[in-house]
Amino acid sequence: MKLLLDTCAFIWSIAHAEQLSAKAAAILSAEETVVHFSPITCAEIACLCEKGKLTLDTHWKTWFDRYSEMNMWTGIDISVPIIQEAYALPGVFHADPADRIIVGTARVMQMPIVTADRKLIQYPFVETIWE
Repeated sequence: MKLLLDTCAFIWSIAHAEQLSAKAAAILSAEETVVHFSPITCAEIACLCEKGKLTLDTHWKTWFDRYSEMNMWTGIDISVPIIQEAYALPGVFHADPADRIIVGTARVMQMPIVTADRKLIQYPFVETIWE
């Protein structure tokens, strides 16, 4: 199974595994699972660190690179089709640009998002994995 991590799932998978749902943890640890992330997750982690809302054991860039490589997670470049999808989502979607890019990526790449974000879970036009 191919899947996309949202920012919280990325962080929790590394630093706070106890915050992952049992379903998310099981899918992430399955041998056949291929995990991807959006570069916007890197930007969100950098912003969280700069604002003091996230503390890591090393600089955010080193931390991000170390754990994405260690876990063999791959980034999916933000392309024009992904931006177009992110800003032409069907139905009602909130204004957060990072969430839009993550959802746009998932829709273009046809993969579910591992997320605890209720706004994403309740959005009917993208598949999510959590509960």
